[in-house]
Amino acid sequence: MNLARLLLSSVFIAIMLWLWYPYLTTSEVTTAITPEIEVLPDYTANSLKQTVFDKQGKVSHKVTAKRMELYQELGFTHFSEPTFTLFSENDTWEISSAEATLYENNDNKKLILEQSVIARNLNPIAMVQKITTEQIEIYIQDSTMHSNQLTTMTGPNLLITGKGLNADLKKETLELINHTQTIYYDKENYDQ
Repeated sequence: MNLARLLLSSVFIAIMLWLWYPYLTTSEVTTAITPEIEVLPDYTANSLKQTVFDKQGKVSHKVTAKRMELYQELGFTHFSEPTFTLFSENDTWEISSAEATLYENNDNKKLILEQSVIARNLNPIAMVQKITTEQIEIYIQDSTMHSNQLTTMTGPNLLITGKGLNADLKKETLELINHTQTIYYDKENYDQ
């Protein structure tokens, strides 16, 4: 019996060593922790006021912002509490929001305004005086605006709501993609 026990114990130890061998021979794997890289802006400005001219020397747009951060290598500029004034042939629009990002990847600059976006038409006789939404994209050279968010347009005698907006400021066209409601009312009850 001693020989059988000794043989059985040897087989058991051999099997255990065979099963545990990969765990015993592996070296401890150390995971390399890569530190987070903080991207710093190339240029910052507080209380920004800027006027941009087109190729013909006319004022294209004006920008004011509480803070501006330029990330040149990444190709964008971030604005805090911006107001952009866009000039076209007949109308001037003043668009403000909590924050905005300007992408200058190509000739047509793309501006994305987010959080409490308000676009005011500075033409006092325009049918639509104000547009409100949560996010809007503006292509500055084309003078177009687009949004996929809930949008409200108000004027002296109307209130229009819908989801999504396409606007061409040069052609003076505004289109709600999914119109939900239009309300006409007396001028005395109108509150901008």
